[in-house]
Amino acid sequence: MESHKSNLAVSELAFSLYQRPLHPELFTIHAKRHLKTDFYETLLWVTGGSHVVTVFVGDVCLTELISAPGQLLPKRGLIERFQFRGQRTHKCTLNRGLSYMTDFQVEKMSANLYRQSHNDLERFARNRGMFVTFPEMAVTGLEPFSYLDFEARRNELHIHAFHAFPDQLTMIKTQSLFDLHQ
Repeated sequence: MESHKSNLAVSELAFSLYQRPLHPELFTIHAKRHLKTDFYETLLWVTGGSHVVTVFVGDVCLTELISAPGQLLPKRGLIERFQFRGQRTHKCTLNRGLSYMTDFQVEKMSANLYRQSHNDLERFARNRGMFVTFPEMAVTGLEPFSYLDFEARRNELHIHAFHAFPDQLTMIKTQSLFDLHQ
């Protein structure tokens, strides 16, 4: 199981994309949601300073996740894995009606901007998404947090994720789109 370590460098985290579901026992799940539409089903997990999103469309499955170094993950079904450094966009089209695109950035900020981002996202989360704090890992009064916002449309799933690390005054922001072709 992974943990939300405050001494973990953001640049050591990995973004992975799998063409299969991953077992929940691999993670410490702090919050979860299950969404079901007429066309797809989704599992959303906040797993510390990271997340797992799994989308099922018929017999096709796609899973994105952020993981710590050394976390035991399967090799079977791995499509892509890369480190969080700078900004990056990645696209993937599966041959059976599901395409995927993600964009992420790593943002360094001041303590004031970090605090303001925490307050703004927590306020926004009162109406939508999942917001999880980790007060036991606070650094100089700033708490690590994860916010996972999602919008399930008829043929698309939009995910906006924010994972904040106060010891580095850094936030990882990801935007993902799972697009179903009819």
